[in-house]
Amino acid sequence: TLCISVSSISNSGVDDKASLRGQSVNNSSRSMVMTSVCLVNSKTELNTHQTNMTTTYSSAKICPYKKENCDLNTEGLELDPGMQKVISESRDYEELLYIWKAWRDVSGAKMRDNYKAYVELSNLAAKENACPDCSILWLAKEPPNKFHQNMNKLWEEVKPLYLELHTYVKRKLRTVYGDLLGDDDLIPAHVLGNMWAQSWENIYDIVKPFPDASLVDVTSALQEQGFTAKKMFETSDEFYQSLGLPENSMSYDESVAMISKPEDGRVVVCHASAWDFCDRKDFRIKMCTNINMEDFITIHHEMGHIQYYIQYKDQPYALRAGANPGFHEAVGDTIALSVSTPEHLQKINLLKDYEDSYNSTINALMLTALQK
Repeated sequence: TLCISVSSISNSGVDDKASLRGQSVNNSSRSMVMTSVCLVNSKTELNTHQTNMTTTYSSAKICPYKKENCDLNTEGLELDPGMQKVISESRDYEELLYIWKAWRDVSGAKMRDNYKAYVELSNLAAKENACPDCSILWLAKEPPNKFHQNMNKLWEEVKPLYLELHTYVKRKLRTVYGDLLGDDDLIPAHVLGNMWAQSWENIYDIVKPFPDASLVDVTSALQEQGFTAKKMFETSDEFYQSLGLPENSMSYDESVAMISKPEDGRVVVCHASAWDFCDRKDFRIKMCTNINMEDFITIHHEMGHIQYYIQYKDQPYALRAGANPGFHEAVGDTIALSVSTPEHLQKINLLKDYEDSYNSTINALMLTALQK
């Protein structure tokens, strides 16, 4: 069966003396097996549920806080930039809670039936090929029998720092929200400055250790220097070329790529992403760019994906993929760490009057911790 094929391919593998080519074929074989598993009779139904969820996610709107009976067509807030702007900038506890809950009521709650069916069909595809559930197929692209072990090891390494950061952040947030935070060890997700609480950099103004020290924030500089979405992309492209990598202007060519939110009424998913059109020449970024430091860094991350696509574009189709599902993200995040340093931002004239001191270094490290 196909599931047995996944197991045998993963476990037979190659020994330490095998060639790199052999390992590449091994990885691609696992990928092809996983792809073929998805070709089941219910694929059309599966795609329908996925499309319905994407449409719900991208079109969901809510009324502004304290204006719950608004006209959604003319006054409704979309996820980006409307709701995300409120979540990142507001310091009103009740407004943040309203935005957090209202969006989930009109998005996640409405996806429930589609998502349930999607999970059932995905697991059916796995079971028809002798796998317990779809998670086994996802793990097929990871090093055999190492995924959980690696995740546990990484978590134990970062856990002491994370717990200290968590405790420090809650103490700082309490100076703003007081007893509204509760008396347990938890932080309410809606006060962390991000719709998914996955990045806390938007509460940096609250938690920065040394308020009077120099700050690593180039949002004002980007706006004052007249940066547009295209100029932000061009600056990122220049950075990659300075490393000896190829130019990739095709990825943000506004005649084919979407780098700003459409103003013609089209409903789009604004979440930043990079796309390989598999013809060895067409690679594009899709993003609703805002002129701020967060999106400036995100552009560099997405362009990291594009550079990776370009590097393996001449490989056979089966080998045009990352070493594993997380490797693409690692490339983008490595670059993002490089371009967010004070040294680089000074070099490209976005950070001025920065005083390099112990206090400012700690502030910069805190910002990095909040981002990750």
